[in-house]
Amino acid sequence: MDVLMRHCKTHKLPTILSRTFLKALKRSHINCATHTSPPVSPPSKPTIPTPRVSRLFQPSNLREGQEGGELTCRSQRLMLQTGLIHPSNPGCFYYLPVALRSMEKLVRLIDEEMHAIGGQKVDMPALCSAKLWKTSGRWELMGKEMFRLQDRHNAEYCLGPTHEEAITELFASQSTVSYKKLPLLLYQVTRKFRDEQKPKFGLLRGREFYMKDMYSFDISEVAALDTYQSVCRAYGRLFDRLGLNWVQVQADTGNIGGTLSHEFQLPADIGEDRLLVCQNCGFSANVETMEPGQTHCSQCQTGVLSETRGIEVGHTFYLGTKYSQVFKALFVNASNEPSVAEMGCFGLGVTRILAASIEVLSSVDAICWPGLIAPFQVCVLPPKKGSKAQEATRISEDLAQSLGNSLANLKGEVVLDDRTQMTIGKRLKDAKILGYPYVVVVGQKALEDLPIFEVLRQRSGETMFLSKEGLVDLLSRVETI
Repeated sequence: MDVLMRHCKTHKLPTILSRTFLKALKRSHINCATHTSPPVSPPSKPTIPTPRVSRLFQPSNLREGQEGGELTCRSQRLMLQTGLIHPSNPGCFYYLPVALRSMEKLVRLIDEEMHAIGGQKVDMPALCSAKLWKTSGRWELMGKEMFRLQDRHNAEYCLGPTHEEAITELFASQSTVSYKKLPLLLYQVTRKFRDEQKPKFGLLRGREFYMKDMYSFDISEVAALDTYQSVCRAYGRLFDRLGLNWVQVQADTGNIGGTLSHEFQLPADIGEDRLLVCQNCGFSANVETMEPGQTHCSQCQTGVLSETRGIEVGHTFYLGTKYSQVFKALFVNASNEPSVAEMGCFGLGVTRILAASIEVLSSVDAICWPGLIAPFQVCVLPPKKGSKAQEATRISEDLAQSLGNSLANLKGEVVLDDRTQMTIGKRLKDAKILGYPYVVVVGQKALEDLPIFEVLRQRSGETMFLSKEGLVDLLSRVETI
């Protein structure tokens, strides 16, 4: 105010004008000081629309009761029948919306475990230069399983079946990496390509599939083996969280190379790998690594090895300097001198885990998902159109919307089966085949003064009758990813 008064005097403004102006300004100043603007409400969170079964793109590729000569396993038949996948060409599939929801959850779960041990996610080219593979000596070693091609300049490439060469070249391009940055664990989740001679079992053996592959760089063999064990433990936690029965077995290093290797197997009759397991000490090995006809355990010396079959879902390798020496993947050690990095590589078959979990957990006629990666956690069934309980349709819609938005763990996890032209029985059968962990039936009891809902817990076969409060309490404890 004083500054403005001096300004009026300096510029010789008329006294009346200056006094009038200053009085108005003063009144404005007082009003601003005594009257505050109404508080601004925080923006409301958008309401997630409830997915409806009638709108899902989920075409069945298998008529009920149809027997196909190519349908050689449970998971393949169930995934085709329920519209999770659709065949494209031999060994390749479309991943349809419901299956993709499950796979994305699986990837988030894998990300959690890899980040917990220091993994950093990258994305490498699927198109790999033949020059790298020839440098490592694997261009011819990979044989006919590798998809090879040439560009318009006659340069040779392959569609990456694995990425040891690519990641080692990437590390080698950074010649000043300090030992203080090691161990370095880089991983990706991407499509891989292998020209399988006889693709079969749906997603269990295909030509195009998703894999998580991680590559580690360490300062020494001791450090590299410590990293190796860390990743193996992370794999074990992953399979435990999925509720899968798994076994870690001694394995052959194959054309990946290295001096130490283990497979993570899910015991299953359909499995292509033969495993020997000691019931006395727990030692396990792929038959390929044992002497022909060996029946005694080489670890405890007293146990007898029994044979079983398994589906390989993960594989780990200690590579040493097999690739880092060739590509000059160096780091600067504590003496400020260049040193060759010790490496490991670690794979998880993402789409194979998806299919294998269905294979080992499901019954002949119904999918049972690992709880964390079920596409939807809850399915709400309104009454049939024209039934006595038809008035409960609105209650069903409100319930589905409320559960899917008010419970933090069920955001987007509730689906409404709005096909009310079908009976409850038919929709219950579909819900069982699709394996929703929880099914809520809204019937006549939902119209009572104290609404009661029928709740089916699919995995245990348990049926409960709960109030809305009881239902919310039950579902609020469902673990999601």
